[in-house]
Parts: sequence; C-alpha cells; structure tokens
Amino acid sequence: MRSGRGERERGAGTVLVLGVVAVILVLALGIGALGAAQNARGAAQAAADLGALAGATALRDGFDPCGTAGAAVRRNGAETASCDVLGGGVVRVAATRAVAGPGGDLGRLGQARATARAGPRVDGADPSAPERG
Repeated sequence: MRSGRGERERGAGTVLVLGVVAVILVLALGIGALGAAQNARGAAQAAADLGALAGATALRDGFDPCGTAGAAVRRNGAETASCDVLGGGVVRVAATRAVAGPGGDLGRLGQARATARAGPRVDGADPSAPERG
C-alpha cells in the first residue's frame, strides 16, 4: 500500500471542475436576469410612451386622459403607476412591468418602471430632448 501524496489528492480535479461549472452557472443566471430586466424596462418605457401619447390626445379631444392612458398602458403589457395631467395639455404617465426571472412567472425579480410625458411643447424647451424617467 502507498500512503503518499498522490492518494490524498485523488478526486481534487473533480471538485475543481464542479466549482468551475457552478461559477459559470451563476454567471449565466446573472446575465439572464440582467437581460430580463433590460427587456422589461424597454417594454415599460414603450407602454409609458404610448400611454402618454394616448392620454394627451384624449385630453386634446375632450376625453378622460388618464382612463385612456391607462387602457393604452394595459394593452401594451404594463400597469399604470401614475397619471398626471399637467398644465397646458401635457400628460405624464408612469408605467411598471414585472421582471420575470429564470423560472418565468414563478421567479419574479421585481418591477421595471418608466415615465413619459406628451403634449404641446412648452416655450423655451428643447424639442430634441424628450423627458424620460
């Protein structure tokens, strides 16, 4: 029987490979979660933009701006967080959307939030710089 150094290190390569695989899996899950968060943020921004436009149009035409904005936000897969009618025919809408985790709807990571405003341009404002939140 040998009781040298080689016997004590048997299986060390297996443990090392398992550790490397675990690190790679954690990194992949992290990158997937970041991608899901970016996707939800983009969807929330699109819903907020469309809701603000719908609300400003409804306000201009004499209809309920926040009801119209909320319906547009819901049709685009988000929830209305707030709707404010500002002076001068401007409507500001905030929308949220759930960030689905790796397990789909089972593993929710939180909420993505976005805001948008629409309406006539205020004098002195830069038309090429839209307000986003």
